[in-house]
Amino acid sequence: MAATRGDKTLAGLAQQYDVQPNQIKDWKKRLTAEAGALFESGGSQAASDNEEKVADLHSRIGELTMERDFLFKALGRGR
Repeated sequence: MAATRGDKTLAGLAQQYDVQPNQIKDWKKRLTAEAGALFESGGSQAASDNEEKVADLHSRIGELTMERDFLFKALGRGR
């Protein structure tokens, strides 16, 4: 973000953040090229992906809990 503001030179930013000036140029180029897409979609795709991941993880947690409970009972170590 500092590179887009233009407050400092690329060399100054590179020294401050300990990266190569070319890396900063690449990041700035990518940000300016893709920033519009962020606002157009409103981040709905990322939110949708996150919701799917959370649902999958909750499902997996439920499965693992059931397996653990079954094994505890099968081994005679009921709670």
